[in-house]
Amino acid sequence: MSGPAAAPAVVVLVGAGPRATGLLERVAANAPELWPSDRPLEFHLVDPHPPGAGRVWRRAQSPLLRMNSMAEDVTLFTDESSVIEGPVRPGPSLAAWAAATAGAEPYAPHEPAPDASVRAELAGLAPDAFPTRRAQSAYLDWAYRHTLAALPPHISVHTHATTATAVHGPADGTQFVHLAGGTAPLAADLVFLTQGHLGSEPAVEHQELARFAARHGRRYVPPAFSADVADELDAIAPGEHVVLRGLGLAFVDLVVMLTEGRGGRYREESDGSLTYLPSGREPVVHAGSRRGVPYHSKTGYRLLGPRPDLPRYFGPAQADRLLAEGRPLDLRRDLWPLMAKEIGYGHYHELFHAHPERTAGGWEEFRAAYDTLHWYAPAMAELVRTAVQDPADRLDFEALDRPLRGRVFADAESFQEHMRGYVEADRARRADPGYSADLGAFLALLSVYGQLPQYLPDAAASGGAPRGLDHASVREHLDGWWQGFFSFLASGPPGFRLRQLHALSRAGVVRFLGADLRVEADEETGAFRASSPTVPGRTVIATALVEAYLPSPSLSRSEDRLLRDLYAAGGAIEESGRLAVAPDGHVLDPALGGPHPRRIALGHHTGGRAVAAFARPGTNAPAFRQNDAVARDLLRSLAARPAPVRPPAPARPTAVPEQPRGAAPPAGAGRRAEPARTAEPVKPYRHVPR
Repeated sequence: MSGPAAAPAVVVLVGAGPRATGLLERVAANAPELWPSDRPLEFHLVDPHPPGAGRVWRRAQSPLLRMNSMAEDVTLFTDESSVIEGPVRPGPSLAAWAAATAGAEPYAPHEPAPDASVRAELAGLAPDAFPTRRAQSAYLDWAYRHTLAALPPHISVHTHATTATAVHGPADGTQFVHLAGGTAPLAADLVFLTQGHLGSEPAVEHQELARFAARHGRRYVPPAFSADVADELDAIAPGEHVVLRGLGLAFVDLVVMLTEGRGGRYREESDGSLTYLPSGREPVVHAGSRRGVPYHSKTGYRLLGPRPDLPRYFGPAQADRLLAEGRPLDLRRDLWPLMAKEIGYGHYHELFHAHPERTAGGWEEFRAAYDTLHWYAPAMAELVRTAVQDPADRLDFEALDRPLRGRVFADAESFQEHMRGYVEADRARRADPGYSADLGAFLALLSVYGQLPQYLPDAAASGGAPRGLDHASVREHLDGWWQGFFSFLASGPPGFRLRQLHALSRAGVVRFLGADLRVEADEETGAFRASSPTVPGRTVIATALVEAYLPSPSLSRSEDRLLRDLYAAGGAIEESGRLAVAPDGHVLDPALGGPHPRRIALGHHTGGRAVAAFARPGTNAPAFRQNDAVARDLLRSLAARPAPVRPPAPARPTAVPEQPRGAAPPAGAGRRAEPARTAEPVKPYRHVPR
């Protein structure tokens, strides 16, 4: 006669987007080795948005919004490049999945039937296409269900379509996660905070602008996720002059919603140009930023030469050497010369191999000299000048970073002509394989980005002596200059978006303001005044201002009540606005003087922000390495503990008093939790070697 069944170990994941799916996928892969087959393990996913897609990639957003990655460059699965301790379990990229499931129902049975446009897009999705975000939502939904089907029968997953509002419990005991709606808290052995990208309530300067707009009957939209501000955009009247401050991806999304989203359309002309046909419902958009130019478009081709051997100058060996010095590092002084040299290597590797007719001498000779030189050494500049004849083929970071620096235009129209030429030249270059060296630089940028987490102060700590980047350099250089520069070069829109922007400029719907944009709230006129030194003496008067960029991370102002209250109660440390974590993801708890053994956080809202939830295939993605290590630690630590005895749930801890913030509550707050549910099993994907 068998004894009573063992009580299940319980893990709560707060946030059910792609980061949670990636962690569960690694649990499924490692469980046969590390989890006893006679002991149940329960996962509870808490998120008001659909599991798999989460908030950012949820299906309920405009069908006009697209990804800025090609379909073949998006995967949630490990592959032969993954250097991990656990087993590699290949799966399809978004492109491969769409091709393998063409015509099939893309969403889970519990989701409403998708409209015909999603099915049609997936059926005809080319590998080099930039999918809609709703197509990505379908892929993430499938990847989530595929992952559940791969779990052994004694590991279960339950979802709670609500918001987690608090977590508490002793460091050496059960954790309790409270849910909105008054349902009983979830008792857990471990809690994972996987919320991902989070909004922040308006900062002081944004609150002041909102009050100004309210006083004068104007419209102001603070930094927010594009899919969340549709109602605010609808309030902007046709023909109204609106300033969009920011020229990155959020700007592109907002312009799409204010133009095509209002019935405008594009017409291909016989000469190959594109014409925008207004609906008459568009506002007049004035756009500017610090740089004054849009993000560079994504390349529309593949490498023509072999992949560069990366990392070469900015990898683990260089990190070991710099961190061994035991001094605070400055990104611009200590890291950037190595980072720049690495990016340059990717650029020139492709130029020499794919376009040798535009170089002098051989690659081996160039590389031997390049290896020995500092990036800023005069000899390096001379080497490049001698080997690369055309200045357009040389990598000039300073010119790339601030293309309008020192440029002054006599009037607004001459500047509009210049910007139309700039936008078209950028689009054309990134569609021309003759400039595939740009893609070599892009791949090196990705490599550099993946190496940076090891320099973070907490990640570099050893024996209680902090090493790595100085906190000021993290704030000013890593999260400031570098993140902006990286996004400008590597995270721009698809090329067709710049083509559309060119057409919108010609139609007068979008008008460029210039660099170092200044916007003032004029109490006398009750309007916003925008100006730029790029066109001296020009001032634009607008009745609406939209911040065209994402909110800055902040624990104290986070929309996420759990994180905000945890920080206010002294249970977390803020690091450049993010949740401070140890190298293995455990939350740093000031009361404990170190990592909390039962709370782990992964994703963009943490100090390990450089680790994205999904990645390009074949890149040994940091996210997959992190997910594998964390999943194995999770399984080992829980398997080593005796079956839990659950104490009764204590009362919810006293909440930190709410302060008036003038912002809407988080999406989904106050909704009653739906019954726990387990997704229907799906047929596992069969990997076909590429």
